[in-house]
Amino acid sequence: MTTAAPPGLVLVVEDEPAIADLVRLYLTRDGFGVHLERDGEAGLAAARRLRPVACVLDIALPGLAGTEICRRLRAAGDWTPVIFLTARDDEVDRVVGLELGADDYVTKPFSPRELLARLRAVLRRTAGVPAEQPRTLGAVTLDPARRTVTAGGTPVQLTSTEFDLLAHLMARPGRVFTREELLAGVWGYAAHAGTRTVDVHVAQVRAKLGPDSVIRTHRGVGYAADA
Repeated sequence: MTTAAPPGLVLVVEDEPAIADLVRLYLTRDGFGVHLERDGEAGLAAARRLRPVACVLDIALPGLAGTEICRRLRAAGDWTPVIFLTARDDEVDRVVGLELGADDYVTKPFSPRELLARLRAVLRRTAGVPAEQPRTLGAVTLDPARRTVTAGGTPVQLTSTEFDLLAHLMARPGRVFTREELLAGVWGYAAHAGTRTVDVHVAQVRAKLGPDSVIRTHRGVGYAADA
């Protein structure tokens, strides 16, 4: 009998002890290793030292905000999946976090099972589907096996979620997807979670692809990939 590989180490940076302990409990129950830090500076150092499979970051941390941790990781070329824990009224912070390269967010108060489901969805997307062939649309080429994207021959750095959003659209060129369909197909959860995250990620992908962007907006409907 073969034993499944452990899911890996998750870095949790949360300064509220009750929330931190609850998150650790549920992640360890699901087989993850968990390293916990209480402030931003220690969290950033741990992310660089431990190379976790994912980071769960509170936004409002002492010393260094979760958004700043994410920004510094991305600036250093570290694309470890990041999920933010945010207060319900922190929409500006959530949008800024997504723009900095976060993969998802969960609003407080939250169900630990929801966080676990989001984490597993992000890790599934990161794993990719190596059997698929490269896709080219206009000047954009996407390779699902290598999880690389080029625009006009120039490599483009995308987060795991940005990559999967572009791959989902390019898999069916010209097909218009509603925001709800993209939430279900890319993020793996229902539309009641909110569609704002789709718009933010689309904007980020477009900005990174620049003039070669193949994502088109269909006003009042959603988005499509088209040359």
